[in-house]
Parts: sequence; C-alpha cells; structure tokens
Amino acid sequence: MTQVSVTIAGRSYRMACEDGEEAHLEGLARAFDAKIGDMRRAFGEIGDMRLHVMAALTFADQLSEIRDRVRALEAQNARAEEAAAQRLSQEEALRRELAEKVNAAAQRIERLSATLASKPR
Repeated sequence: MTQVSVTIAGRSYRMACEDGEEAHLEGLARAFDAKIGDMRRAFGEIGDMRLHVMAALTFADQLSEIRDRVRALEAQNARAEEAAAQRLSQEEALRRELAEKVNAAAQRIERLSATLASKPR
C-alpha cells in the first residue's frame, strides 16, 4: 500500500492506495475538488459539508446514469448477438439446402449423361 496526500476544498487528506494507483487517486481527488469549486461558485458559501454532500450526490447520480446506459447497451448487445446467431443459423440452413440442391442436380446430370451415353448414335 502506498500513501498519497490529496487536497480537497483546501484541506489535505492522507490516503492509502494500491501501488501504481497513485495518479488515479490524485485524479479522482482533483475531479472532486473541481466539482466542489463549481458548486461553491454556483451556490456560494453554504458550508463545506453541504458542498461535499452535493458533490458526492452529483457523482453518484452520474454513476447511476452510466450504469443505466451500460445496462441498456448490454441488453442491446445481447439482442444483436441473438440476431447474429439467428442469421448464422439461417445462413447455415441455406448452405445445406443449396448443397443438397447442387448434389441433386449433379446426380440428375449424371443420370442424363449415362442415359445419353447408353443410347446408340
């Protein structure tokens, strides 16, 4: 575990994270700090705790919307995969049918050829 110091709303916080995750944690802290700054400019000085809660709820709302979009895309992907599987199955059936027809035509040609070859000229 690595210790990282981040600053949010002018306060420094020491946090632990996995090795290699320092930049990610610092980026998250910067995004949270920026959101608090945006809200402070929009709503004025309404208290740090309230600004922190509002920023957290804003991110939670965005996360909820993203999860909803992911679920919708997963459902759309599942439908597309099912449609592709059905098309593949139909294509395989058509190929089998075509192969049977080509085989039947070849057999008919062979019979006609044999019939013509057996007739005297």
